[in-house]
Amino acid sequence: MIYRPVPARLPVPAGIGRLLVLTTVFICAACGLVYELELVALASYLIGDSVTQASVVLSVMVFAMGVGSLLAKRLRARAALGFAAVEAVLALAGGLSAMALYACFAWYGRAWPALVGFSLLIGVLTGAEVPLLMTLIQRIRRQDAGGAVADLFAADYVGALVGGLAFPFLLLPVLGQLTGALVTGAVNAAAGGALVLWLFRGDLSARARWAVMAANGLVLALLALCSALSGPFERAARQAVYGADVRVAVRTGLQEVVLTGGDVDGRPPALFLDGRLRAAGEPSRYHEALVRPAMEGPRRRVLVLGGGDGIAVHEVLRYPGVVAVTVVDPDATVVRLARTDARFVRLNGGAYRDARVAVAHADPFEWLRGRPPAGPGEAYDVVVCDLPGPEGTGGAKLYSQEFYGLVARQLSDAGRLVVHAGRVGEREHDVRTVDATVRSVGLDTRPYRTPGAGQGWAFVLAGRAPVGPPAGLRALDGGAAAPSTLMHPRYGE
Repeated sequence: MIYRPVPARLPVPAGIGRLLVLTTVFICAACGLVYELELVALASYLIGDSVTQASVVLSVMVFAMGVGSLLAKRLRARAALGFAAVEAVLALAGGLSAMALYACFAWYGRAWPALVGFSLLIGVLTGAEVPLLMTLIQRIRRQDAGGAVADLFAADYVGALVGGLAFPFLLLPVLGQLTGALVTGAVNAAAGGALVLWLFRGDLSARARWAVMAANGLVLALLALCSALSGPFERAARQAVYGADVRVAVRTGLQEVVLTGGDVDGRPPALFLDGRLRAAGEPSRYHEALVRPAMEGPRRRVLVLGGGDGIAVHEVLRYPGVVAVTVVDPDATVVRLARTDARFVRLNGGAYRDARVAVAHADPFEWLRGRPPAGPGEAYDVVVCDLPGPEGTGGAKLYSQEFYGLVARQLSDAGRLVVHAGRVGEREHDVRTVDATVRSVGLDTRPYRTPGAGQGWAFVLAGRAPVGPPAGLRALDGGAAAPSTLMHPRYGE
């Protein structure tokens, strides 16, 4: 038996009714894309490797949307009630997805099951929307299927555009990840419930209307409660991850900055950037190993790429003969904290108070590209790349042939370059690839690692002239690997 919807008795003219349905399609599409982007963004932060996380979320959700479209066929006979139920569950799942993902990571150390589960659930519910809305719009006024599909998908795609733009430019910077998802869920629930309870209330029995109102009221109340508790929840989750002595926790436009310890009882401060330990106490074993080999030679002018926390700058300033240090870091918030926060200043030794230090707030790649080849007196004797590790894709261009070619243009004839090449024992291939990439621009290289057994940090020291093994540090074999370019990145090999 083929289900053929008949026009409904509406409280408004048919034209206005169609406009209201299409407006709801627009809002639901915007909310659905926000949920998707929220999962990708939070999973990339918690788990790393944004390409993998985006691929998992998108592929799972698209598959689940197909499943949801098939399952929605069973609800067409009661399309209004089915749509109200779908939107209530979707608003609750999408609104709580970010908080649930963060909780799984903080208390259980595994976010993957939650990521896949919420991608499946949200995908199934999102896929059920269009078939039900197709039935509802036909209930207002019959038209050919092609015209109805064109109208629905036009509203759907425009809504997706607005949601995709609103997430990075409005929700994330203004509300943050957790509250942004909760607010989106509230908008989703209000739009779906309002459409059914007003425009299609004639399709519902009195009992069904009360059930829809109660369900949507409960969803909105839960989302509002979670929004009110999001601050204490974030603090508790951070303490579960970093310990009870979190002193600074700031989410900038580029990364999360967490500073622990450094209080009056003498516990040394520790700095975490995007969940990874960057420094703990004084001196920092990582920064000492990064800076010292490059400073064993001419060091009059020094360029630090990244390193807005000032700790590498502090190491540089410990050496005599340094006349000028230029720091290029895109995160102005980190630099401001490094200048003004007492615990941060303790960690970097007040490096930014030194008159020799100048700061440029810019992307290192773009800053280098905008500079001509250095002439006499302008070249840098030392370039320190204190950048996020090569294990992710967010900074792929900062580990490419193009980037190192731009760096080489700024090096003096006896200049040295040092690069953070990842962690020993996790991805050995990264060290070999970074070494091969630096060598490909005509520099002599020497990979090395922090002293001691077990895991540690790996680096690549390079120069125009041959460089010897760093004293007191373990040399590494770069091995054979292909250089990394912007057109052919190494990630995922």
